[in-house]
Amino acid sequence: MLVHNKNVVNELVLKGFKILLEEDLLNGKINLSSKDLVVIRAHGTTKEIYNILKKSNCKLYDATCVFVEKIRKALIEAEEKGNEILFIGDKFHPEVKGIISFGKNIKIFASYEEFINFKIDEKVSYTLLTQTTFNKEIFFKIKDYIVANFKNIEIYSKICGATYERQRAVEKLASEVELVLVVGDKTSSNSKKLLELSKNINKNSYLIEDKNQLDLNWFKDISRVGITAGASTPEKIIIEIEKYIRGNLDDKHGL
Repeated sequence: MLVHNKNVVNELVLKGFKILLEEDLLNGKINLSSKDLVVIRAHGTTKEIYNILKKSNCKLYDATCVFVEKIRKALIEAEEKGNEILFIGDKFHPEVKGIISFGKNIKIFASYEEFINFKIDEKVSYTLLTQTTFNKEIFFKIKDYIVANFKNIEIYSKICGATYERQRAVEKLASEVELVLVVGDKTSSNSKKLLELSKNINKNSYLIEDKNQLDLNWFKDISRVGITAGASTPEKIIIEIEKYIRGNLDDKHGL
């Protein structure tokens, strides 16, 4: 997926785009020529896929997020000077898979608990890198632990600023309303993190992709609703949800 949002991807397909699967490229099932234009998704891709695309002579438009590119570059530079890499993120996420493919022996941690249970060798120089959509509060916790205990770990964080602002905003929102709707794709890492943060404060928090996934029963005895959205959610979908709620619930619920 170019971005983790089915609605966006479906619109592109309707306009004539074709979705290429990395597995098919790796298995030689796709033949590209100089007439083809291939767009690399926002999450980037693996070193092996880049090499396949370059050999095909296709036109290449790299839409990789600038923060992802910077982390990838930092990884390469850190290994060139002899540092070992510690990576904070989801090893199954395409962004992480793409970045670490440019490295060698990388240790990946999904949580604070995993990190503190790892034995740091004080004779080794490390560089700490993060997934761009990682929970910034957990990152700060890991950073504080490192600063308090180790001098041999270089910290390099490029967590997306927009992601962090959304995370802070949803926590504030969840404490001010009775129900929170997070609008985003079920495969979107930053949308799922928004839901997680909201649920920690407000149990009436739901992740939906569009208005068709709304359940009007959620709004029983609810008079104050908050809406937030993942990074790749189109504004028109958010507006449709707001209009649907107002059109169906205003009179009965006083929203």
